[in-house]
Amino acid sequence: MPKKLQAKSGTGRCPTKQLAITFAIWSAFFMLVLWLLANTGLNVSAAEQMAKWHVFFNFTFTGLIGGMIEAAVVSYLLVLVFVWIYNWVGDKG
Repeated sequence: MPKKLQAKSGTGRCPTKQLAITFAIWSAFFMLVLWLLANTGLNVSAAEQMAKWHVFFNFTFTGLIGGMIEAAVVSYLLVLVFVWIYNWVGDKG
């Protein structure tokens, strides 16, 4: 495992920024997959629900880009806060 991604041995800490970036990339990727499937006629109802929940997502190309950016930013921030709290609680105990 690369040195940057290794947690300190025995501490149970998670690499905060690396996990947040990973989740942001995966969120944007799955938004792209959902958009591609919806534009080919598959999973249209799932994409319609996604458009209701996400402010910038719709079936146009600009809606795809906006939805991918929104998904990446939201997931990055949520995972960053969650992992930070996880590490903070783990350090207390």
